[in-house]
Amino acid sequence: MSHSRRTFLRNSALAAAATSVLPAGTLLAPTKKDYLGLQLYSVRDAMGKDAAGSLKKVAECGYKYVEHAGYGNRKFYGYDPKAFKSLLDSNGLKMCSGHTKFGADSWDATKNDFTDTWKYTVEDAATAGQQFVISPWIDESLRTSYDGLVRFLELFNKNGELCKAHGMKFGYHNHWFEFNTVLNGQKMYDIILQKTDPALVAQQLDMGNLYNGGAIAIAVIMQYPDRFELMHVKDEIPSTKTPPPADEKYESTVLGQGIVDTKKVCDQGRKGGTKYYIVEQESYQGKDPFDCCKQDYDIMKKWGY
Repeated sequence: MSHSRRTFLRNSALAAAATSVLPAGTLLAPTKKDYLGLQLYSVRDAMGKDAAGSLKKVAECGYKYVEHAGYGNRKFYGYDPKAFKSLLDSNGLKMCSGHTKFGADSWDATKNDFTDTWKYTVEDAATAGQQFVISPWIDESLRTSYDGLVRFLELFNKNGELCKAHGMKFGYHNHWFEFNTVLNGQKMYDIILQKTDPALVAQQLDMGNLYNGGAIAIAVIMQYPDRFELMHVKDEIPSTKTPPPADEKYESTVLGQGIVDTKKVCDQGRKGGTKYYIVEQESYQGKDPFDCCKQDYDIMKKWGY
């Protein structure tokens, strides 16, 4: 994942205000076995300039589901939740999930409760029609102590209860540090999966990011065969940057052209119950991002997704 993406996740601030919440029954109901979607970070520059036009292009690629990475100040890419849902509807799209970082500052210890800002985040996700509220980052300050991490993960389970009350599920999405950070003799990722309740916290395996932490996607799925309700579908090649960043020796590419063996990973995930396959390509090797997304979609359909 790019430096700008990490900076966005670290620094994104959410403003607090009130909004209405849709009843749980109005949220996206499953109608088929698998869901093939696109993480909108794949076309981040275009979404920042023209969200409406970009969503039209995403739909033209064939996608029916999307996952956002652009919520802030109670808006999705500049649109309030209801307006953004209408924009999605007009393009035949549904937003099954979204990335919004949950941090230590999202919990008010003096009140022993979530901050209003985080509560509004969950409410807005429900209004936009999401099924999952996914946090894609854990700050470095929470990666230094086993006990501190476990306490923070208790809030993940509480988040699961909060999201459940809104007809959704809380989730976590990995990067690389979960696999090369060791606390109390255990890899951080193992701690995360051990200390989160699968009934309350979904795991979204990013099959590409973990290579930068020294892990192999298929091995992780074999270790935890039934824990991944969602996946970020990626392929990886050695970084084309000179020199490559210390924590990003690999970068994403068109599916089937790298080292991940993406189809095998998806197939193994399907055996364990994975339902949501979210394509994300963050690097393009000089190609147009929308062309890459279309190519990725066609490959996934060819593979039976």
